[in-house]
Amino acid sequence: MNTARNDEHEEPVEFIRLPKVKELTGLGTTKIYTMAVQGLFPKQVPLGGRAVAWVKSEVLQWNNDQLAAARGQPSDSSLSK
Repeated sequence: MNTARNDEHEEPVEFIRLPKVKELTGLGTTKIYTMAVQGLFPKQVPLGGRAVAWVKSEVLQWNNDQLAAARGQPSDSSLSK
């Protein structure tokens, strides 16, 4: 599992690679990268060389935001802003 600690008191950050992002979201590669550039999807994190990953919790939050928007409900992330 790819993880990194972001703070002693917080859960470890889990990185996921593109195939898992596609599986979780149902989006294709081009759409993911296009939306990330437009600020509509979480940005990838460079891991070194050409390798990149996404923060799993950010992708899952994006999923929740999409579901809330589709149902006309405020999302958790919009409530915290």
